[in-house]
Amino acid sequence: MIKVSNLSFSYQQGSPILSAINLDFDTRTTAIIGQNGAGKTTFVKLLKGLLKPYGGEIFIQNLRVNDSTAAELAKTIGLVFQNPNEQIFKRNVLDEAMFGPLNIKMSTHTARQKAIEALEMVGLNDKLEVNPHDLSLSEKKLLCIASVVAMDTDIIIFDEPTIAQDHAGKERIRNIINTLKEKNKLVMTIIHDMDFVAENFERTIVLNEGKVILDGDTRSVFASKEILKNAHVEAPGITQLGEKLGYKETFLSVEEFIKMYKHVTEKK
Repeated sequence: MIKVSNLSFSYQQGSPILSAINLDFDTRTTAIIGQNGAGKTTFVKLLKGLLKPYGGEIFIQNLRVNDSTAAELAKTIGLVFQNPNEQIFKRNVLDEAMFGPLNIKMSTHTARQKAIEALEMVGLNDKLEVNPHDLSLSEKKLLCIASVVAMDTDIIIFDEPTIAQDHAGKERIRNIINTLKEKNKLVMTIIHDMDFVAENFERTIVLNEGKVILDGDTRSVFASKEILKNAHVEAPGITQLGEKLGYKETFLSVEEFIKMYKHVTEKK
């Protein structure tokens, strides 16, 4: 769905932000992780067409991003910003969710239908006439997710989706990711919540100083302790617990840990 070839970018000459990035993306749910300044946000802005590469190429499906505008790409790739206050500007929740679909030339009827479906998905269908600025930060984030989901793009990128979310909010976002995956959409995220990555994303890419230093299935990535340490990335809490207790397995969820613990204790 996305092909990145020898991508490089810098805001000023001599200070590269990204260097020689080569990646192919299919429909596996994919997390891009790394410490602040690793180049994650710059990378997704390049995918979205908000920035142009200094070198190399990006193809999204058959569209060359280098030659395309963000408006042209909007039908194919959607981005949910980290800060919802930078994305919200309409006077009620329904209009906010309809804006994206209308902007890519959906009919008013279809845009309304897609918006209401997306708002039901995030649990805001009972607040259609509420001013978005009267919502909590958690609800604003969910509204931004709904606004992008309603556009029905093949690719959706979440920037720090779990910010301000309690357990129920995270479960809702988990269900959204699973629903989108079932529709064969590519769901990507840039995120610092490693527990959420471990439980919800099949593939993980680690960026460090503008370069890809790890790329693989999430379990194998979190098993690469030394590389993660060098990139200043902490493994999920349950992964660290298993290691401290002497297990050789790399756990990605509490359920996995409990299952192994019960198996070991029953054998004793």
